[in-house]
Amino acid sequence: MAPQSSSSFVAIALLLVVASANLADQTQASTLEFSYAGSHGPANWGSLNQRFSACMSGKTQSPVNIIRKEAVENKNLTPLTRDYIPANATLVNNGFSIALRYEGNPGILIVDGKNYTLKEMHWHSPSEHQIDGIQFAAELHLVHQTDSGPISVVSILYELGDADPFMNKIKDKLDALAKEMCAGNEEAHIAVGVLDNKLLRKNTRKYYRYSGSFTSPPCSENVIWNILGKVIICMHQYSYTCMSADFMIMTNEFAGENNIEGAARIPESSTG
Repeated sequence: MAPQSSSSFVAIALLLVVASANLADQTQASTLEFSYAGSHGPANWGSLNQRFSACMSGKTQSPVNIIRKEAVENKNLTPLTRDYIPANATLVNNGFSIALRYEGNPGILIVDGKNYTLKEMHWHSPSEHQIDGIQFAAELHLVHQTDSGPISVVSILYELGDADPFMNKIKDKLDALAKEMCAGNEEAHIAVGVLDNKLLRKNTRKYYRYSGSFTSPPCSENVIWNILGKVIICMHQYSYTCMSADFMIMTNEFAGENNIEGAARIPESSTG
């Protein structure tokens, strides 16, 4: 595929899937025992609990390795519009991810004319998704849901460098969360207060889209993924030292297993 201009819209073809993702199911799964290594790691998730069967038998599992040269143009795609507003938030470390959870309505993502409300965002380090086999320092998932239940996630990939404005705004709270986990609390909560989500990009003109799944149990499918094409810089000095061990080693072995060809997913892109 020829290089895309700055006005490109990039996506991966949506495929028919057999299971429907539910945000409540994933939240409940966090109370069940799974890990990112060893006998309870990704290779065995499907056998840990009957509710996790999609992790082993699912047909459109995430994450994937996006191969840019295999992307197929889709001229029907429009810019990825996110209309976020300030909202009250709490930082949570539940042992397998670091998340910002919102109260009320912090804004929406518009996908194919449908409004998806931002519910939470959480980080993975290193990144789960890869582009051309490259794994990045971290990945931020912004999880959205419609009133009727469907899920759409915006993924932002990070390289190390100076802090981006949003990360810099919550750095002190992230440090406080790490200290609370070091104190031995099973789940840590740090109140952030009203957070200006406008610091996150609103309109994105280059991204990859595909239909996949939650990247952790219960691995429910029918999740619309939007992987931003622009890699963001995050702070060198930020440390995960006191956060969960699972968060540190997350998906090293898992992300590379699901490339586009192996997962039978055909990339699709669009130019504007």
